[in-house]
Amino acid sequence: MIDLNFMLVALDCPDPVALAHFYAELTGWTMEEYGDTPIEEIQWIEIHKEGQPAIAFQRAANYVAPTWPEGPVPQQLHLDFDVSDLDEGEAFVLGLGAIKAAFQPGETFRVYLDPVGHPFCLVLRRSA
Repeated sequence: MIDLNFMLVALDCPDPVALAHFYAELTGWTMEEYGDTPIEEIQWIEIHKEGQPAIAFQRAANYVAPTWPEGPVPQQLHLDFDVSDLDEGEAFVLGLGAIKAAFQPGETFRVYLDPVGHPFCLVLRRSA
């Protein structure tokens, strides 16, 4: 078994800052600072509570709201898991039946598809 911890849930949305504000208010969690960056340029923002996995909000240009619980657009989200070693983590998840996504947008994380196609990421653990 690898050293794996659940770290974050990311929600696609048309306006990450607005949705982060909503959930920060709802939960009482702290929203990360975005400084002087114009709100319309923010692609990703997180809310945190000490000792809890974070909730992130990611801009999706063509976001379509889920038609939960039924309808043409199913409920969707992706999960991130932090690992101390990306290669070891990759071997583990591939062994479970995950598929490595063709597009890999970053150096410190890797994207996979679960057995039914939901994306999830392994993220190189941040230093304490």
